[in-house]
Amino acid sequence: MEKNLDQVMDEICSSPDVIGCIFADQQGLCLGAKGKVTNETAGFITAMANQASKLEPNNQMPIIVLENDTQLCMIRKTGPSGTSTGAIYKKKLA
Repeated sequence: MEKNLDQVMDEICSSPDVIGCIFADQQGLCLGAKGKVTNETAGFITAMANQASKLEPNNQMPIIVLENDTQLCMIRKTGPSGTSTGAIYKKKLA
C-alpha cells in the first residue's frame, strides 16, 4: 500500500537535521509542506527542477543543492516520471 504524502513528509521531517520539506505538482502548486518552509516556494522549486532537467537531458531527475551558511536545500523531481517536485531543507553541519 502506498503511503500518503502527509506520512512521507512526517518521516522526512523526523530525520536528523531536517528542518522542513515541500512538494509541488507539475504546475508548481503546493501539494504539501511541513516544518520551516512556506507554500510560496513551491513554484520556484518546480521551475528550478524543470530548468535543471534541460541541462541534463539524458537524466530527467537531477538533484539541485542550494547552500548557504546555515542550511541546505535539496530539490529533485519525484513521483512516477517526475510528475511532482520535492525539496528538503536541512541544517548545515558545522
